[in-house]
Amino acid sequence: MLTIRRDLVDAIIAHARKDHPDEACGVIAGPAGSDEPERFIPMLNAARSPTFYEFDSMDLLQLYREMDDRDEEPVVIYHSHTATEAYPSRTDISYASEPNAHYVLVSTRDEGEAEFRSYRIVDGDVTEEEVKILS
Repeated sequence: MLTIRRDLVDAIIAHARKDHPDEACGVIAGPAGSDEPERFIPMLNAARSPTFYEFDSMDLLQLYREMDDRDEEPVVIYHSHTATEAYPSRTDISYASEPNAHYVLVSTRDEGEAEFRSYRIVDGDVTEEEVKILS
């Protein structure tokens, strides 16, 4: 189960809406081993695509160095889908390389309501998990 604060959920959705019609992506870091998302880090979609996201390799290297320095890890890795449901694509599954992370997807296909879902993706196996939002 992903337990996450309301302000972080709102920040992910706001980022997804801001970057629409391109997919948005980012990370929420937390203390290593804690499974507690704390620090919101919106990233640039280097692909600038409505159907695909890609972290810029230099930005990602810098982020991992920063997380190492702060004794953090990626607790949530998020991105948006702009025209489809919030479910990992085959590409999303193949790129999922953090077995301890929660993979959050937000669909912005409906202007009035964002679909927010979380998954664990380990060795190509996708498991949807409950999301508990703290106020």
